[in-house]
Amino acid sequence: MIYTNVGAARIFLAACLIWNVPEMIGAFKQMAKASRKEASVQDRGSMGILIGLQWVGLALNFLLAGLFPAAAIVWHRTALFGIGVTLILLGVALRWYAIWMLGRYFTRDVAVSADQQVVQTGPYRYIRHPAYSGTFLTMLGVGLAVANWASLVALLLCVLSGHMYRVSVEERALSQTIGQPYVEYMHGTKRFIPLVF
Repeated sequence: MIYTNVGAARIFLAACLIWNVPEMIGAFKQMAKASRKEASVQDRGSMGILIGLQWVGLALNFLLAGLFPAAAIVWHRTALFGIGVTLILLGVALRWYAIWMLGRYFTRDVAVSADQQVVQTGPYRYIRHPAYSGTFLTMLGVGLAVANWASLVALLLCVLSGHMYRVSVEERALSQTIGQPYVEYMHGTKRFIPLVF
């Protein structure tokens, strides 16, 4: 739909700007004050892998939609587009709410403060990585708005792969630094979807 309708393309672009502009501003702000030495030791390249796989997934999302038009999702395309844009915005809102709840503990690299506590308020009461869940919602929304099965599957596989590696690095660092309180928190919560996964 976004390929053939100027209005839909503008709405999609606006949703993507609402998603990406704050991310870029936040990244630049944090890079200016972050201790890169500490982060690089614990990050194990996960930030680069995560961002790289997200960009590969997004590129495949648009490329495969053009290469495989027969895989288009034809079910109520206007409604599907609306659902996709709504998920993009809900994902952005969840991600920024989760970041706000983490406060000073939020970093883009995996870096754990010596005095770090387990945050169990807001969405962290139900899942360990709500900011990443927000990213999944956003990416699912992008895939649904483009409305192609091949591109949707490629996008979600790339995003899930990057996040699974990132979470393994992050949880190892948190378990080693915080210790038993974080291990107990892991046993009592799911990673991304409450009660499911």
